[in-house]
Amino acid sequence: MSDENLSKAPGKILHIPTVAGADVVAYNLPGTSALKLDADTIAGIFLGQIKKWNDQKIASLNPGAKFPDQEIIVVHRSDGSGTTYIWTDYLSKISPEWKTKVGTNTSVNWPTGIGGKGNEGVSGQVKQTPGAIGYVELIYAIQNQMPYAEVKNSAGQFVKPTIESVTAALATADIPDDFRFSMTNPPGKDAYPIAGATWLLVYEQQKDAAKGKKLVEFLKWAAKDGEKMAADLQYAPLPESVQQRVLKRIDEIKM
Repeated sequence: MSDENLSKAPGKILHIPTVAGADVVAYNLPGTSALKLDADTIAGIFLGQIKKWNDQKIASLNPGAKFPDQEIIVVHRSDGSGTTYIWTDYLSKISPEWKTKVGTNTSVNWPTGIGGKGNEGVSGQVKQTPGAIGYVELIYAIQNQMPYAEVKNSAGQFVKPTIESVTAALATADIPDDFRFSMTNPPGKDAYPIAGATWLLVYEQQKDAAKGKKLVEFLKWAAKDGEKMAADLQYAPLPESVQQRVLKRIDEIKM
């Protein structure tokens, strides 16, 4: 939450980070089983400036691959979402033009493309539209058996989105005391550049003592035992050091 949103809340809100996940660049290009993209190309596609799959910028990143003279159909979220926030946060960091024209938010005025509701909506649109490209959470691409691109990171390495490459990104994140942080376009050769954390937002002062007690029990279970289930769902668990900081923050919740 922004400082402005926090100031409007009726009480102090704590940010409790849980896991980290990747936004992947899913695409539908029959006959193309692998795709590499860099920051400039992704920004160009989503700004509506790179319009065809056989554009020289795409071809130069994928030597030896043959791309059709086919229109690129951009698919984005039509609803507000954290997935869009991560996506636009990344684009704002790597493209000054995107930052000034579109910016970072859970919902933006898209320069081009068609909308889909939820990750499932975007997945569906990409899957049924030859020539489409869109961003979805990693788990949706895997479940729908959709190909997704390797993305060149800030260290100049092409990285596939995996739990390991998201963990590498999370390990480089500068996490302040209030746990509000961005981990897009991080340093580190193994880090996937388009990833972000999820948070639980909890009032520090609980109005209902019985519910507050149960909430704290759940949060502690999630921070310790729940984290062990993250990898099976294609999410990266928090590093041990961050986990310990989160447990201390949970202890600050008052009944």
